[in-house]
Amino acid sequence: QVQLVESGGGLVQPGGSLRLSCAASKSISSIYVMGWYRQAPGKEREWVAGNVGAGHTNYADSVKGRFTISRDNAKNTLYLQMDSLKPEDSAVYYCYGDDGARYWGQGTQVTVSS
Repeated sequence: QVQLVESGGGLVQPGGSLRLSCAASKSISSIYVMGWYRQAPGKEREWVAGNVGAGHTNYADSVKGRFTISRDNAKNTLYLQMDSLKPEDSAVYYCYGDDGARYWGQGTQVTVSS
């Protein structure tokens, strides 16, 4: 079992930046796949970004070029750097890990508004 805890959400103006963190309760070096989803009110959960193995990353088209996913195995933490934020990025962001079993964090709220 792995517990994942997100942090770093908040209120930011359009064009601003936030960095989300996802701290794991054990080493993430053995968690081959980690990533982020988001869910806005009234919408389905949407995959945002993924990090696979030794640094391969991919992104949803809606965030490509603005968001950067990374992991620090020494700190057992996954990150999502979000730049040039738009109101449509507002959602609860969830991190996940998959080592054969899927783990989820509890979510962190991101609100982009002026």
